[in-house]
Amino acid sequence: MAPSKKDTTISGQVIEALPNAFFKIKRDDTGEETLGYLAGKMRLNHIRVMIGDRILIEIDPYGGKGRIVKRL
Repeated sequence: MAPSKKDTTISGQVIEALPNAFFKIKRDDTGEETLGYLAGKMRLNHIRVMIGDRILIEIDPYGGKGRIVKRL
């Protein structure tokens, strides 16, 4: 059974902007850095994410990248 979205959604802070709407994010729960990309709805609505912004990301259950779903 796949984990629910609440279990995989965490907060963090953007520490570096990379090309193609990728970002380095410092996670609040573990303090480690992870790679994240903008969700499609954020791209369509032209929501800007800048260095220092607090965000919510959905972590892929298989590891790897996270999807930025909300700017706090």
